[in-house]
Amino acid sequence: MATLFLSVIAVEAQNNHIETTISADFVSQYIWRGQDLGNVSLQPSFGVSYKGLSLSAWGNLGISNPADTKEFDLMVGYTVGGFNIGITDYWFSTGGDPEGRYFKYDAHCTNHIFEANVGYDFGVVNLQWFTNFAGNDTRTQKGKRAYSSYFELNVPFRLGSLDWNTSIGCVPYATEFYATTGFAVTNLSLKATKDITVTDKFSIPIFAGLTANPNSKKAYFILGITLQP
Repeated sequence: MATLFLSVIAVEAQNNHIETTISADFVSQYIWRGQDLGNVSLQPSFGVSYKGLSLSAWGNLGISNPADTKEFDLMVGYTVGGFNIGITDYWFSTGGDPEGRYFKYDAHCTNHIFEANVGYDFGVVNLQWFTNFAGNDTRTQKGKRAYSSYFELNVPFRLGSLDWNTSIGCVPYATEFYATTGFAVTNLSLKATKDITVTDKFSIPIFAGLTANPNSKKAYFILGITLQP
C-alpha cells in the first residue's frame, strides 16, 4: 500500500524515452495511512514509465514476524503537469478468500482491493484523493459497498541538510476499512530523509518519521533505508 515510506516513482510527464526504477525499502514498522500493518518489513518496488504513463509493482514481506500479512500491489497511473490519476490493485495474503489465492476475483470472496486515485501537485503542496471501487472493501450497515475513501495533503520542504515531508490524512465518512465512525483524521506524519554517501557514485537514503493517528489514539516512530541501483 501507499505507506508513509513507499518509494514513489517520479514520472516526468513528457519524457520521450522509457524510464525504469527498481528499489527496496527496509522499514522498522509498516505504517500505512496511520494504520499499523506489520513489524520490520522488506518493501521492494519496480516501475516503468513513458510520456506520463507509469506501470509499477510494490510488495511487503514481514521480516521480524513472518505471520504478518504479505502484500503485492500493481499500479497504473498517468501524470500530466501537476495532475495525476491512477488505479491500484492491492492483494493481501489474508482477506475474503481463506486460501489466499491470487487469481480469485469473486466479488464476495477475494483478497484484492481496487482503488482509484486522483490528485494535483501544486509544488508547495500536493493533494490526493483515494476511493475503493471494487474487491474486498467493507460494507455499510445496509450491506452496500462502503466505497471507503481517504484524502491526504502533503507539504514537502527542505530544512538544514534534510528533505522533509509533512502529511495530513483524513477519512471523510464511516468505514470499517479505516476503522472510522464518521469523518476522522487518521494520519498526521512528519518524515525526514538524508542521503548517506558511500562512494562518489553510490549513496543510501535513510529516513525517519513520526506518525500519529488521532482517530485510534496511537503514534509510531519509523526508521528505514532505501536501496536503489
